[in-house]
Amino acid sequence: MTASPAAPAIPAGFDPTDPDLCQTGVPLDQFAELRRTAPVWWVEQSPESRAGFNGEGFWAISKHADVAAVSKNSKDFSSQENGAIIRFAPDMTREQVELQGIMLINQDPPDHTKIRQIISRGFTPRSINAQHDVLVQRANNIVDEAIAKGSGDFVNEVASELPLQAIADLMGVPQEDRGKLFDWSNTMMSFDDPDFEGNPDEAAAEILVYAMGLAEERRKNPQDDIITKLITADVDGHGQLGEDEFGYFVIMLAVAGNETTRNAITHGMNAFFQHPDQWELWKSERPSTMVDEVIRWATPVTTFQRTAINDVMVGDVEVKKGERVGLYYASANHDEEVFTDPNTFDITRSPNPHLSFGGHGAHYCIGANLARLEVEIMFNTLADRLPDIKQLGEAKRLRHGWINGIKELPVQYV
Repeated sequence: MTASPAAPAIPAGFDPTDPDLCQTGVPLDQFAELRRTAPVWWVEQSPESRAGFNGEGFWAISKHADVAAVSKNSKDFSSQENGAIIRFAPDMTREQVELQGIMLINQDPPDHTKIRQIISRGFTPRSINAQHDVLVQRANNIVDEAIAKGSGDFVNEVASELPLQAIADLMGVPQEDRGKLFDWSNTMMSFDDPDFEGNPDEAAAEILVYAMGLAEERRKNPQDDIITKLITADVDGHGQLGEDEFGYFVIMLAVAGNETTRNAITHGMNAFFQHPDQWELWKSERPSTMVDEVIRWATPVTTFQRTAINDVMVGDVEVKKGERVGLYYASANHDEEVFTDPNTFDITRSPNPHLSFGGHGAHYCIGANLARLEVEIMFNTLADRLPDIKQLGEAKRLRHGWINGIKELPVQYV
């Protein structure tokens, strides 16, 4: 493999999916150097870090323009070939990777187009807007419980609760079952972190069994919820999700709707602690630009991958057919050519063309509007009800290769 020119400030063996590296923080300094000297950089991986994939590494794409271009290019890049996830557990097999092709994020047209059209029924602006008042009430209830505690862990007691309750409302899942979704998704996503116990495969199987039970119940007793919309035929001829497709959709929603929004809210609160002037500005003026700056700053998913299905130029580098590329949203969101003072947390930033929702191609996050609504409601509620919230200890980061996660943030609520 012929790599792009060496970047002098990049250490030998640099792999931005290394969970030990990511546990210390997103490597923004290294990404800045890559954008400057080698925006398409070959990452050579050890056998355990490329488990389940063909080839010996991948191209790290760090510039905003290149990440956006590849995101939109379904003609030359595939999500199905190797899936969208760039790093798995060391014991992941090729067969297991291929089995995940049924999940929406791992599909290409026409399958992706068909499934996305069906799933979109549950994420229309009308469906999302209908949740506003309920989510406001839920956010107030969450804060009530936090106030009663006095102090605690912001992640589990505040940040995780609104996304989980929103998912439960959206799908018609009993609220008492939201804890199961939280535990299962944590187990699935935290295989690299020694603080979490459990078997990711078993957790995925639990969600699948649970989803099948939900589907069977809705077939017998249809309701006005997303489950019924997804599993029943529609007069417009778009069809319905099969049993496996629905099960993997529930897995995707439990992970994407829980992990990502939870981490956006947590990173946002942590950023406000680190930038108290911005917290004062938010409390007094409530700029509408806050939400996208929190999401840019957090970039909960640092990267997804694509696989070249043709020889194609990315920047000045030819990516060969069959080679993987890592789309580094975290780097793109700090590109100096796009963002003024990108390392500054500025809730008045405008414009803010961040790529935290996966660029603007076929795989743009289907739940983006719901995520924005949850972030806005949660920080409005916190500013109204907990204006003097204080940090009691350092944020404890998740050990993970592509999730920018915080697993603990000690705070004083009152």
